[in-house]
Amino acid sequence: MRKTQKVGSVLLTAALTGALVLGCGSEKRASKADDTKAAALMVAAAASLQYSYEDELIPMFEKENPNITVTGTYDSSGKLQTQIEEGIEADVFMSAAVKQMDALIDESLMDKDTVVDLLENKIVLITAADSTLDLKEFTDITKVQTVAIGDPASVPVGQYSQEALTNLGLWDEISAKASLGTNVTEVLNQVAEGSAEAGIVYATDAATTEKVKVIAEAPKDSLAEPAVYPVGVVTASKNKGAAQKFVDFLGTDEAIAVFEDYGFIRNK
Repeated sequence: MRKTQKVGSVLLTAALTGALVLGCGSEKRASKADDTKAAALMVAAAASLQYSYEDELIPMFEKENPNITVTGTYDSSGKLQTQIEEGIEADVFMSAAVKQMDALIDESLMDKDTVVDLLENKIVLITAADSTLDLKEFTDITKVQTVAIGDPASVPVGQYSQEALTNLGLWDEISAKASLGTNVTEVLNQVAEGSAEAGIVYATDAATTEKVKVIAEAPKDSLAEPAVYPVGVVTASKNKGAAQKFVDFLGTDEAIAVFEDYGFIRNK
């Protein structure tokens, strides 16, 4: 009788041990599956990033990460900041200035530890490619009758434009005849289409079309800080692992090379 009990106990122990091993194996498999589960990311990015993102960077990232899809929404950094404050389901935010990013960090709407000052851009004066205006220097903006600039209230390139023109003593004169664009793409289009004789945009935007030409960069001493593009993970993101992977990807040499092809500069 005791022998039967002993055998039964051994069999029961073996069965329980096997169940535990199988259970652990299932947990490991589940954990591994969680690490590679599909994710759909929403990236909110400054309008000046749209071409580099859509044409190359997003397809490149999705090829390397076939389980993750990325959708971009592009506008002025100020508008995107407001949308994040209002609860847009964005996972990653890349701004064209530190002002908007810092505001979201202060409001605990961005994961501060994930934020990286990734790129720099230049501010340039442009005219239509076929313009015959005699403009050579940035300060020659005073010679034109109509000027397109970003709205300083919400558009970083407009804020940089205002800062540069103020430091050059030209803001009052230029703002009186300025047409304010809601983002940098709108400013670019106004000049390209001829509704404004000149405009101030990022160098990267000017490089996206043959319809405009660059006259000059804003003088270095006209801006206290360069135009820096920070990127990071939105605190409310439900896909933080995938979002961090995208942020990390943007900082790789491969991605930076793409940004540089579009005229950006790696921030150092």
